[in-house]
Amino acid sequence: MPPSVPSLPRRVARMLRTSLFAQVACALVLGIVVGKLWPGFAADLQPLGDGFIRLIKTIISPLVFCVVVVGIAKAGDLKAFGRIGLKALIWFEVASTLALLIGLLAANVVQPGSGMNVDPSTLDTSAVDAKTGGGSLPSTTEFVLNAIPTSFIGAFAENSLLQVLILACLVGAALLHLGRTKVPKVLPAIEQAQEIIFAIVGFVMRLAPIAVFGAMAVLIGNYGLGVIETYGKLIILCYAAAALFIALLAVALKVVTGLSLWKFLRYIREEMLLALGTASTESVLPRVMQKLRKAGARDDAVGLVLPTGYSFNLDGASLYLSIGTLFIAQAVGVDLSFSQQITVVLVLMLTSKGMAGIPGSAFLALSATASSLGAIPAGAVALLLGVDRIMDSMRVVTNLLGNCVAVFAVSRWEGALDKERAKKVLDGEIVVELEDDEAETSEKAELKKPEESVAVPAQTAKETASEAS
Repeated sequence: MPPSVPSLPRRVARMLRTSLFAQVACALVLGIVVGKLWPGFAADLQPLGDGFIRLIKTIISPLVFCVVVVGIAKAGDLKAFGRIGLKALIWFEVASTLALLIGLLAANVVQPGSGMNVDPSTLDTSAVDAKTGGGSLPSTTEFVLNAIPTSFIGAFAENSLLQVLILACLVGAALLHLGRTKVPKVLPAIEQAQEIIFAIVGFVMRLAPIAVFGAMAVLIGNYGLGVIETYGKLIILCYAAAALFIALLAVALKVVTGLSLWKFLRYIREEMLLALGTASTESVLPRVMQKLRKAGARDDAVGLVLPTGYSFNLDGASLYLSIGTLFIAQAVGVDLSFSQQITVVLVLMLTSKGMAGIPGSAFLALSATASSLGAIPAGAVALLLGVDRIMDSMRVVTNLLGNCVAVFAVSRWEGALDKERAKKVLDGEIVVELEDDEAETSEKAELKKPEESVAVPAQTAKETASEAS
């Protein structure tokens, strides 16, 4: 007798109970509705998203440390790890420079700020100071020095990924140097700590729908949908430029690895929706690391390339900065020459590398670029205050996909990618199960029980056939 098919309401209820994607999608829609209907109430929901991001940040540093140390120790080749780092930096520089050039080309063709004729003296620059907290981007020397930890514990306390990466490389190198005979218990302990951290990730991810609901309600409540009408041309241009860049990423991924970016996007759809809802790529870093490892990328490549890309490979931010600079110039009536636009690219190539983790970093980078040109009033960056939050979705998607493609490309370049497994995972032939997918896995197992009870195990079938022969 065939098993009964659950009714539609039960199937929907089960999906909402077990599928993170369905939960986050519903939370996203609910957040938009609440933000639109009750903007005053929505503004009070800010702690929901902020609290979730804080929980995720507490996990990131120890997770990156464990993954990198284990990756180096298991790979057994520190030189290979150095090659991965060098190739990653080359990829990052090429990708971010391409993003800057695409942004400049798009802004020159479309001219999103032309005809606005804004008087910079009428702009309220105090809002920019409030956004940036009066801070500044580090110089190249400061950036390099800040990447060097002053203490072992301090790197974790400050949640500095680059400092944690350096410590992880040192610990991994020390394990290789000493060998497992001298410190036989250290590596297993780090591996066990890694499993504990991944379990914590599973617990925290259960709060993701609540975080998305709060973050989206705050966004719509504070900014509404009217800003889209005011900055429509600029918003459409930025998203179109991002779509072009992502299309180029898809071509690059196909050429280098033979993998499909669309299938990969489907593979990380839960993480992508969560990143969009919280406007943060940090919120999905632990799960994306898990999924990349399970999709065939070696631990040392994932542990080094992905976290480093969060500081060095901000493709979405590069697109936005180049378009934003020309938009400001056009809005205030400044015609930038070719040499000045080249200066924009060179300045942004430097300033975009020190943006990660700094409040209002986009406005600091734009102010630094305007000051270096000497032709655009620095206060004119206030023009982008109203639209900056709307651009978060574009930046998040482009940054995340750019870094994931970098992991696959560098892994393939270094021979650290199991291409066959990657294809099977992305095609759905291998089902990837994470810690927070346990409920869904157990429910699927229960649904399959009737079929499994009549199925003959493959090994038993072989034994029976051999006996018969």
